[in-house]
Parts: sequence; C-alpha cells; structure tokens
Amino acid sequence: MGIPSEMRDLWVQRRVKFFIIPSPAEDQKKLRAQQSSQEGIRAGLKAAAITGVFTAVPTLIAVRKVAWAKANLNHTAQALIISGASIAAYFITVDKTVLESARKNSRAQFDNKTA
Repeated sequence: MGIPSEMRDLWVQRRVKFFIIPSPAEDQKKLRAQQSSQEGIRAGLKAAAITGVFTAVPTLIAVRKVAWAKANLNHTAQALIISGASIAAYFITVDKTVLESARKNSRAQFDNKTA
C-alpha cells in the first residue's frame, strides 16, 4: 500500500520553493551544535575505551579464577559484559557532554542578549 508514485510526484512538483537566506546567527547555531556533538563523541570514545579496559581485566581474571564464572561464562558472555559496559559509558558520557555544551551555549547566548 502507500502513496502511488504518480500522486507523490504531483505533490512534490506542487511544492513551492522559497528562497530563504539564513541569518549569521543560524550559522553560528549550526557550528556550535556540530562542535558540541564532536566534543561529545570524543569524550564518549575516551570513556568507552577506559571502561572497556576496566571491565575486561576483572572479567577475564574472574573467568580464570572463580569457579562459578569459569563454569558459566563462555566467550560470548564475557564479550557481552565488556561491550555492554563500554556502550553504556559511551552513551551516558555523550549525553552528559552534549547537554553540558547546550547549557553553556544557551547561557552564553542569554548573556549576550542581556548585555
């Protein structure tokens, strides 16, 4: 089902294209958003790498020394433990970093308007 291609093409052709010039403020907003997302990704990758190491070492030691872990944790379980912690650290750190950057940018923008 869905929209027939002929009808869709008619709607696309009927759409009016406006000539819009973005303001310099929009360019600055786009630049700040890109910078904050890159900063978040960088911080997230660092956190994921550190968390991966800090979860891999005890997991691998436990699999060799603890009887329960030796019997019940195969290679897939070990990989899931390590990668799960790394993925969680990545997303939590990216979220916190991007929100912090957005808060900082909104405060700076508010201060510029009031001054």
